[in-house]
Amino acid sequence: MTIHIAAEVIDDGYSLLEGPRWKGGSLWMSDFFTHRVLRVDDAVSTGITVSTVCVVEGQPSGLGFLPSGEILISSMLDRRVLSWDGSRLREVADLSGMVSGPLNDLAVDSDGSALVGNFGLDPLGERVAAPTPLIRVFPDGKIQVAAEDLIFPNGIVIDTANQRVLVAETYRGRVTAFDSVDGVLRNRTTWITLSEDPMEYAIPKATRQLTSLPDGLALDPTGAVWVADAIGRGASLINDAGHTVAFVSTGAYSAYAVAVGGAREETLYLCCAPPAESFDPTTEFRSVLMRADLCSIRTVTQNKGK
Repeated sequence: MTIHIAAEVIDDGYSLLEGPRWKGGSLWMSDFFTHRVLRVDDAVSTGITVSTVCVVEGQPSGLGFLPSGEILISSMLDRRVLSWDGSRLREVADLSGMVSGPLNDLAVDSDGSALVGNFGLDPLGERVAAPTPLIRVFPDGKIQVAAEDLIFPNGIVIDTANQRVLVAETYRGRVTAFDSVDGVLRNRTTWITLSEDPMEYAIPKATRQLTSLPDGLALDPTGAVWVADAIGRGASLINDAGHTVAFVSTGAYSAYAVAVGGAREETLYLCCAPPAESFDPTTEFRSVLMRADLCSIRTVTQNKGK
């Protein structure tokens, strides 16, 4: 049985929200086309307060926190990974020689290394996703290929408990898994298939053919994984057996990215907008931040485990 709940809009008027992370009692996220990294404080008594953390001229996307508390930021257009220490931006690594398209989501593991995805756009084709690598950025700025031949590697989850990494291959309609052994990715498998692979990756055409665009991922405290769908109407909680145990509806919006937060990790935040390819986020500021209370899901899943 799949539990269904609905999310509510808590703020609107953004270009395209992405990269949400919960840290230090706040939600952090990027707004692509206003070039801002944002901090959201969500208090029951006063509502939400949104402040600008920094401006990234190269367009921010993925975010992650280093053990020091600094924020790592994917700077999309110049294909650099930056760090924000609270007062200034600095370059950590330049990936422009290793990837052919804008940088995308990133995830930081416990030792401060980051895995970084990218659009992988074919330089000879117009908006065609080509096989591209997932890049590892070490704390000292050194870079290496972590995995080859991914199609539009997007949301990333580093599951240290199960020693694995999950990567959404958006325009293949699937989430791919790797065993992570001492930081090395091995044994690639398909974790979940959400749509038939279109085999041709011209983005407008693939978007029409796919029934799901797996985008952002977030690890749930139960061990299952939240998968956002950039052409669907919500986010699914999928367990290791491949079953959808819960679904959060976003109504007229699609979910591009998700983060679990709140004092007891009982809130799902969703970065939403109209479905991919249905609007122009550079001129139509229709992206919204949504929120869902996960208490009812926790109660059911905990009772099932007894």
